[in-house]
Amino acid sequence: MSATQDPYAATLRDLASLMVAVSGESVTMVKRSAPEQAMKIKKSGEWEIYLEFLKLLFNLADRLSAHYIPLKDQPLFMDGLVDAVTQQLKNVLAPALGPDTDEMEVVLAIGQTVGQSRERYERFKFLVTEDSKQKDEYFTVFGETIAHLIGATGSGMVISSATLCGNAVIPAMTSLLESATSGAAQDRTAAAATPAPASGGKTGNEIKLVSVMSSIHGEEIETRWGLHPRFRQDLKPEQAQELNTLMNRVAHILGARYASVAFSPGWAAWHQQGGTA
Repeated sequence: MSATQDPYAATLRDLASLMVAVSGESVTMVKRSAPEQAMKIKKSGEWEIYLEFLKLLFNLADRLSAHYIPLKDQPLFMDGLVDAVTQQLKNVLAPALGPDTDEMEVVLAIGQTVGQSRERYERFKFLVTEDSKQKDEYFTVFGETIAHLIGATGSGMVISSATLCGNAVIPAMTSLLESATSGAAQDRTAAAATPAPASGGKTGNEIKLVSVMSSIHGEEIETRWGLHPRFRQDLKPEQAQELNTLMNRVAHILGARYASVAFSPGWAAWHQQGGTA
């Protein structure tokens, strides 16, 4: 799908700009929190720290988008985000890279960053919208990684600075993702909001408003819920907040049940019968 046809094109472009800018500013912040190490670090070391921030931001975008992008669209949305970040990074680095630089290196670097992001951070199971022990551990591990990369392993100042940068971007990402359910995105959802004709020439009267999906990655279970974008748009802020709280609980309950069944001896037979969380 071309950028002009993609209803999320503007959101992806803005989200990519945010991620690229925040990663750059965050490198500056952590260097200020460890001035002695910052004086010794090379450009290649700064690049590693930059990519580590991008790993975190890709993971946060993936987690947050599950609350705003329809489940069936989310994989394509994240693929589009990878492309958008790659293009933004090419534009930012163009003056420094020079005309003879192979831009494929940037493409490969972002591809590896996304893959490593999944390997490093998907094991943490938590909701970005809620405070939890797992969320705190997630950011602590990230901060410790940044401290190690800058050569200040265990530095509380660096860890605090890195986690602060990571947490601070969540509201901005949330705001951008909320915009994905309005504007151009309405064109995509308008058809879904109109009841489809049922068999026999009768008008259908069923629309899926809320979806809960569990998936297995190795020995890990992830349960997420999604809301019809047009329906979300019609909710008042307090209604959306109440629904968010309730559905997070529902996802937790169903996810726990799904996990207990998925790893049980009768899993194969249960799955073949169409069981889902």
